[in-house]
Parts: sequence; C-alpha cells; structure tokens
Amino acid sequence: MKTKALGLLLLGVLTLPAYAALQAGAAAPDFVAQASLAGKAFTYSLKDARAKGPVVVYFYPSAYTGGCNLQAHTFAANIDKFTAAGATVVGVSLDSIQRLNDFSADPVASDVGGSIAKSFDLMVKDGAPGMKDSRGVAIDHGFAERTTFIVSPAGKVLATVGGIAPDANVQKALEVVQQLHAGK
Repeated sequence: MKTKALGLLLLGVLTLPAYAALQAGAAAPDFVAQASLAGKAFTYSLKDARAKGPVVVYFYPSAYTGGCNLQAHTFAANIDKFTAAGATVVGVSLDSIQRLNDFSADPVASDVGGSIAKSFDLMVKDGAPGMKDSRGVAIDHGFAERTTFIVSPAGKVLATVGGIAPDANVQKALEVVQQLHAGK
C-alpha cells in the first residue's frame, strides 16, 4: 500500500505545470541521442530532424506507465496528422534504450541521466524505490516532467505545452503545428 501511495504521489508531482521549461522564442538545445523506432535502435539528431521541418519533442516520465502509455498511443494515432502538417515527432524519457526498444512504434530517445531534459530546463526527479511499471517491471530511473516543445526548423521553441493531461498535451501540440502549417 505504501508503494502504491508513493507512486501515485510521484506521478501527481510529475504532472505539475512546466514553470521553468524553455518558453517560446528560446533557442532549443540540439541533441543527439540513442533512440528506438519500432524496436530498432538508431541515433537521433534534433538538428537533422529540424532540417525536415518543425519538430515536436515530447518529454514523458517513463515508458509503461498509465499517462505515458496514453500519450505515446495518442501521438501514434495522430502521427499522420502531424506529418500532414509538416512536423516530425520524437519522445524523450530517462528510460534505457532497452526499455524503449520494447515500448514504442514511433521514435523515442533515451535520456539516461536526464541531461537532455535539463537542457530544456525541465525538472528531473529521482525515481521512487520499489516503483513498478504497468508490466510489473521495476522502474530504475528518474523522471522528467511531462512537457512538449514545438521546435522550428531554425531551432527556436515555437510553443511549450505542459501541465495538462497526456492526451490533451498531444492534441494541443497538434493544434499548434496545424496552425503553423496553415499560416505558411
């Protein structure tokens, strides 16, 4: 019971608004990270992705947890809409590449240690001892706050979305990229 209560408290803290996160107009830090796409590891570069158009970079606490499962699924279900608006999408968490290889059919980057999240001015919290994911597997890493950034091809943050439910986070990011696309 204590572990469950601690886990719920931790997840509640992780959904708080992103007050310190980079805001519109700030330079988005370019990063290169080990990533996974449909279970296969590759090297992801934000700079390379920006060359194709706007990039939606979404940070989430941990693979295989309720809100993160919902958010990743909602991004996957809407990926054609993001693509139609000229945007690419990448998720980022403190999960290891091994966990990510099992987790998502869409690109997700591993930020073990949280340096990428911190470069976006996100809060990174230590994990809770004994916390387990939806599969019953121990979560052995810290957590970045759930925040989404829409980054321009020039490397500027166009919008920051945080402090809302995982599926609403996706919908808001989609609205932003669709408005950008319509304004071209």
